[in-house]
Amino acid sequence: MSVRRARGELGSALANWGLAAIEDAALLVLSELMTNAVVHARVPPGREIETQFLPQPNGVRIQVDDADDTRPQLNDQGMESGRGLVLVAKLSDRWGVSGRNGVGKSVWAVVTAPREGWA
Repeated sequence: MSVRRARGELGSALANWGLAAIEDAALLVLSELMTNAVVHARVPPGREIETQFLPQPNGVRIQVDDADDTRPQLNDQGMESGRGLVLVAKLSDRWGVSGRNGVGKSVWAVVTAPREGWA
């Protein structure tokens, strides 16, 4: 799946779920997770990157699966590589990496709308 197509699908899902308030943050998180999978995962031919969007209370869980077992590393040391995960960490409530049945990993993030009264 392409980053552009995944962004379109997530935007539609958020609109259907009444979560337009988190669209900008959620699309940016998705773009970073997808780009990491495309650039770093070295997915074997015939294996695709898959996305899944799951509604959460007042938000969405964004999941990107790929066929590479290498886990991404958060890099906040000013190096060129790994800065996208710093952005994911700042825009999401939580994120992580999980194993999958079979080959590869799932990288996920939960983005929610700020609660009223929170700055």
